[in-house]
Amino acid sequence: MEKIKLNENWRMRCLNNGRISSEWQNAVVPGSVYTDLLRNHQIQDPYWKDNEDSVCALMEEEYEYECTFMNYGTDGYTDIYLEFEGLDTVADIYLNDGYVGHAENMHRIWKYDVKSILRKGENQLRIIFRSPLKYIAEAYKKYGNIGNDDTFEGFMHLRKAHYMFGWDWGAHLPDAGIFRPVWLCKETGGRIESVYICQNHEEGRCTLEFKGEYVLTQPGNYRTLVTLKSPCGEIMETELDADGDGRIVIDHPLLWWVNGLGEQPLYEVEAVLMLEEKTVDTWKRRIGLRSMTVRREKDEWGESFAHEINGVAFFAMGGDYIPEEHLLGRRSEEKTRQLLLDCKRANFNVIRVWGGGFYPDEWFYDICDELGLAVWQDFMFACSVYELTEAFETNIRQEFIDNIKRLRHHPSLALWCGNNEMEMFVDERCWVTKHTEVRDYLLMYERIIPEILKDHDHQTFYWPASPSSGGSFDEPNDPARGDVHYWKVWHGNRPFPEYRKFFFRYLSEFGFQSFPCKKTIDTFTDDPADWNIFSYVMEKHQRNYGANGKIMNYMQQMYRYPGDFETVLYASQLLQADAIRYGVEHFRRNRGRCMGAVYWQINDCWPVISWSSIDYCGRWKALHYYAKRFFAPVMISCEEESWMTAEANMNRQHFVFPKSIRLHVANETMETRKILVKWQIRNAKAQILREEENIVVVSPMSGQWLEKVKLPEINVFCEYVSYEAWEAGEKISEGTTIFSYPKYFRYEDPKLSFSINNDEITVTANAYAKSVEIQNENQDLVLSDNYFDLNSNSRTVKILRGNSTGIRVRSVYQIR
Repeated sequence: MEKIKLNENWRMRCLNNGRISSEWQNAVVPGSVYTDLLRNHQIQDPYWKDNEDSVCALMEEEYEYECTFMNYGTDGYTDIYLEFEGLDTVADIYLNDGYVGHAENMHRIWKYDVKSILRKGENQLRIIFRSPLKYIAEAYKKYGNIGNDDTFEGFMHLRKAHYMFGWDWGAHLPDAGIFRPVWLCKETGGRIESVYICQNHEEGRCTLEFKGEYVLTQPGNYRTLVTLKSPCGEIMETELDADGDGRIVIDHPLLWWVNGLGEQPLYEVEAVLMLEEKTVDTWKRRIGLRSMTVRREKDEWGESFAHEINGVAFFAMGGDYIPEEHLLGRRSEEKTRQLLLDCKRANFNVIRVWGGGFYPDEWFYDICDELGLAVWQDFMFACSVYELTEAFETNIRQEFIDNIKRLRHHPSLALWCGNNEMEMFVDERCWVTKHTEVRDYLLMYERIIPEILKDHDHQTFYWPASPSSGGSFDEPNDPARGDVHYWKVWHGNRPFPEYRKFFFRYLSEFGFQSFPCKKTIDTFTDDPADWNIFSYVMEKHQRNYGANGKIMNYMQQMYRYPGDFETVLYASQLLQADAIRYGVEHFRRNRGRCMGAVYWQINDCWPVISWSSIDYCGRWKALHYYAKRFFAPVMISCEEESWMTAEANMNRQHFVFPKSIRLHVANETMETRKILVKWQIRNAKAQILREEENIVVVSPMSGQWLEKVKLPEINVFCEYVSYEAWEAGEKISEGTTIFSYPKYFRYEDPKLSFSINNDEITVTANAYAKSVEIQNENQDLVLSDNYFDLNSNSRTVKILRGNSTGIRVRSVYQIR
């Protein structure tokens, strides 16, 4: 098959009069309306201050895209069609003024037969994008339905990424356009639609079973040859039979593992379709050899829920991924690679793709394959109910088939999930206005999707919703089964130690907000009047209503009132990092009962105040450095009893609370680890007052508690505990804990200093220094470690990204 990419000679214009010029202007495809308008200086930056409102209004209009391309004949081709990998969203397509077809789903691949319309010589392709705002407004009048409060009414009736209509971290920017490639496809006899590859693993052997799926357009003698190339260059071949079936047996396969458990070898598969010994089409993919499922077994606590790879159940450590951009034309493989590489640097092994965005680009999964990041893949439904009309069902059925076939070969694909939070809220009758919506929910997620997966990807585990206990509204947020979304810390205003009251089997959403750093805020305002967290612009870039005040409420619990704007930003990031640390360390200490801690959220889609650990500009917040430590394969942590865990009121008559530590070593590796544990009681100058050592042997994929140590006499205002894990003479994990609220601890001035030697920075403290931040002038420094504690000692870290211009350091001592 001949495929010609139509990515040149594009122009666009607004078809409606009024708000914007209707003159033709240059366009880039793949791209989007907003990015074209911005490139052509037709709009101001949508992310700047409150420009979002005026830019959003432009989607009341319709937009036309047009290109010309040359065609040198149709003779000899049995089929010619246009293939659109991504049209956002309501579009009518014309070729040479002939109507080609209508599209109404950005999540689908659209193909249109154009052999009878295509001319020899110059051809004109036109696409008219209808207003998404008008579409959802009309659908809302017709069907009703309600969703979450942050979105526009009727968003659920259009198969367009929901977050574009607003979320509690997203703007109202419903972009449009040709956001993925356009192809002119010419066939000479047929094509390979797909090849489904099933894997059957036995001890020391893997059998690949191939099922070819074709469109054949003329009679003749067809053959399909399949070649498998190993990472070592070994070649194996098979020929598919008349039914499209074939197999290859691999002895001693090189297995694909998630990050932290092994390597990620990738095999290359090529299928060649031949007609009378002439090549008609080829199909190429990379695969990894592995078995992947979810282990669900009855046990003493209920029922387990754990990812299993190659027979090994592993603790899921990762975050929830949202789309990386509101302006779809700004997406790039380079930006995605940096984000996912930063996840691997923080010891992630799982990425959950949230259901309110769009199915990521192919490069997302390719990168996850390379990095060993298992993907929890939601289908694109979130926080609403859907009217299952005949047309809607037909539309989503093809959406499912398109994306299942597109993604099923990726070794990183760990599971399919029906939706985000809908079973839970439909069960509670949130958003439900009529009984048919409950029926339609069950049909969509417990009949239609399982039926399609049975036909097209029966080997990948399916889970009906997140959270869920298995479906059918059977206590979908049950802490003893399935996965849980837990938001009492943050939305419920509960303190951080609240996590320790629960032992969820798999926590797939929990989070805490923080502000981004000052340089990211500078991307949406340069006005000093806005540098106040309660200013109009700062609250315009905070989509969780009242949440800037919530951050300050939590800050009151933990820190003294910061004296300037940038210190507020720094303190908020420490709050966020400690909140998630409290949860993750607790759940890892209870490995076996709990088998996953996937926090909300990894990234942002615009410069915003949110739950992300990496902000829109790619800057690491304190949380991402903490994640690197609390997701470390071998990690020491401390379950302390303190003023915070007791929630004690110091002004009550009998103000007492227990003070103790209980250390734990988690081992998420497949090797037995012999660990030397050291802990010390220190004063505020970090001088050692008491020191103890223990050797613990931690079995593979497990954890080991040490004995509880009561510390009734410790001075909570000026004494603290430091603890370390050593292996083979190297310190591999460490931390500190205090027993008062942090705001009451009487820190000594650590008199921080630093030195720079090539790509290394050494920081020195003369006393206990909590949460030491190293930052450069542009605040884009990525280091091997940051926001760490010093015990009147030095730490040397490597520069991974950014430069050492304008280095400064600070610690919690400066929050005053």
